[in-house]
Amino acid sequence: MAPPAALEVEAVTDTTGVTIPDPLKAPVPKSNDIRGRRKKADKAQWGVAAPSDSANFRQGNYDDKPLARRWDHYISDEAHTRKGNNLKKAAGFLGKPGIISLGGGLPSSEYFPFEELSIKVPAVGKFSEQETKESGVILTAGKHDLAEDKAIFDIATAFNYGQGTGAAQLLRWITEHTEMVHNPPYQDWRCTMSIGSTSGLDMALRMLSRPGDMMLSEDYTFAAAVECALPLGVRMCGVPMDSEGILPDAMDEILTNWDVADRGARKPHLMYTVPTGQNPTGATASGARRRAIYKVAQKHDIYIIEDEPYYFLQMQPYTGSDGPNPPPPASHADFIKALVPSYLSLDTDGRVMRLDSFSKVLAPGSRIGWVTASAQIIKKYQQHADLSTQGPSGFSQLALWKLVDEHWGHGGYLDWLIHIRLEYTTRRNIILGACEKYLPKSIVRWNPPSAGMFHWLDIYAYKQHPLWDEKRKNVEEIEERIFMKIIDEGALLMRGSWFYADPSQKHDTLFFRATYAAAPGEKIEEGVRRLGEALRREFGVKE
Repeated sequence: MAPPAALEVEAVTDTTGVTIPDPLKAPVPKSNDIRGRRKKADKAQWGVAAPSDSANFRQGNYDDKPLARRWDHYISDEAHTRKGNNLKKAAGFLGKPGIISLGGGLPSSEYFPFEELSIKVPAVGKFSEQETKESGVILTAGKHDLAEDKAIFDIATAFNYGQGTGAAQLLRWITEHTEMVHNPPYQDWRCTMSIGSTSGLDMALRMLSRPGDMMLSEDYTFAAAVECALPLGVRMCGVPMDSEGILPDAMDEILTNWDVADRGARKPHLMYTVPTGQNPTGATASGARRRAIYKVAQKHDIYIIEDEPYYFLQMQPYTGSDGPNPPPPASHADFIKALVPSYLSLDTDGRVMRLDSFSKVLAPGSRIGWVTASAQIIKKYQQHADLSTQGPSGFSQLALWKLVDEHWGHGGYLDWLIHIRLEYTTRRNIILGACEKYLPKSIVRWNPPSAGMFHWLDIYAYKQHPLWDEKRKNVEEIEERIFMKIIDEGALLMRGSWFYADPSQKHDTLFFRATYAAAPGEKIEEGVRRLGEALRREFGVKE
């Protein structure tokens, strides 16, 4: 690779710049520096269906870092066969000055019945629903803002066909955000957009597995991941876990002693994990745990699919129902530093595909997420997207770009994340206080979650249930009885058995999953009180 030029261009706007000495030698910039350090942009990349490469939006210099390993030995026949959409390749010529396109089937924007799109959003630092109602900012996108030099993204562009990568305008912001938070430690990392993490997992499995495979995961895992994998012929192999998720020694033992005849599958080469605020258990792996897991993955050549929708829902430390509230992060740098290191940030091999999403921090219905992985894997992903999802909704991309790039910027988005960190901390504390107050501790126990939306309740005394049969080991029958009793009392929790990674394996534990994300505080407390009543009546205790 050629060395960087002695002089580079720093952006003043998206179309003009000033020359400064070698900015790529500088460290990854802070949140409020990113806009000022953007390189001068080629205006053609903002056009309709324009191809883009996230490498163009990175601000650090990665020349001294290793290249990712290649994963040809794991890429499926389907992924090898996909060569992308030939018609979309032609879109790369649309940016040529003066060209008259009689080729692509891109409808003229004059037939889009949308002249303006306006959204009302919070001002930075005034994030509550009431503040937004009273003093929110109205952002408006016009049909031809790009042609009229009012903005680099508009209705004519966003509402037309696009590339599987998503539009360059939002992809730039996503790449900068990923670099600022995770700063992947190898050269050829890239980002591309998805329509959410479940779709990302589906594509990853089709790219990297074949029917009959088994994939490692936490012993209790995201139910939709299991249901996504099974029709593709891929089964989960649950790894024993604790309050930090997967146990590295257990993972190593399973892989070291893998018996193809006994398991009915070749040795796994994939691991699916939700390492922060895990769904359903709420477990969060520490930095030390993630480094240990990564070493086991290196030892056995495991490719890691890191699904992290709850990563920014890391909360303040729990100090008890009567304990003092720790102060929030004092700065953006403190906030980022306080986050548990991601697998992506530890990945020197390019063996991690990270799935990110706006679903849990902005809105699930946006259906926009992104994937970060090595250039080889991202290219395969884009080729798949171009022939399936076609990329995320243009409506959503335009609305989110107006919010996170044009309005909030990186600093404002981090302010928002700090805000919801405190909001979820309050909700978490409410449910924990209610559990202390209302639940019979002779029957149920729990660990305070440090991230995410879920509270995992261990019915550890299930053998004390009047219908327990030691010979039949009827755990799920007892679970069904408790579940219906909770319903009768007017509350709803999810059954732990719905989250088995491998439903064919016998389990000797009984859990329920509660969430503190949906109901207001007073209803969270009342729901837990009803749960306590159900447990007492079902077990016949008066505690």
